[in-house]
Amino acid sequence: MTCPMDNLLAGPPPTHLPDLPEAREALEAGAKASDVAARFPSFPTAWAVLAEEAFAQGHAVTSYAFARTGYHRGLDQLRRNGWKGHGPIPWEHEPNRGFLRCLHALSRAAQAIGEKDEAERCLQFLKDSTETGYDALTQS
Repeated sequence: MTCPMDNLLAGPPPTHLPDLPEAREALEAGAKASDVAARFPSFPTAWAVLAEEAFAQGHAVTSYAFARTGYHRGLDQLRRNGWKGHGPIPWEHEPNRGFLRCLHALSRAAQAIGEKDEAERCLQFLKDSTETGYDALTQS
């Protein structure tokens, strides 16, 4: 007789952040990211948009601040949803993308302001969390 056993070598299961439809729909409808972030401060996608826009305008420090805010808001949500500090955060799950974009934006802004160690740490965190997201964000 065989008994099913858990794979003791398997890593943690993927973490899937919940969707925030009202916030997502506001951004999709053209609301300013700053308004969405003010109304839904726990929505990392709004912070990612703000960080990406600031970086594109040459404001690396502002980008860093927005990205760090979204990163920490995202970490809080990940922990509330079972994440234990490591494991997959799939890019394929749309609500995860805001956090992952913040992580990439934080790496890019950190590099721009001379925080090389943090830039590398964030980029490795992104790669460890999602190869697909890493490829999508670093090749764009």
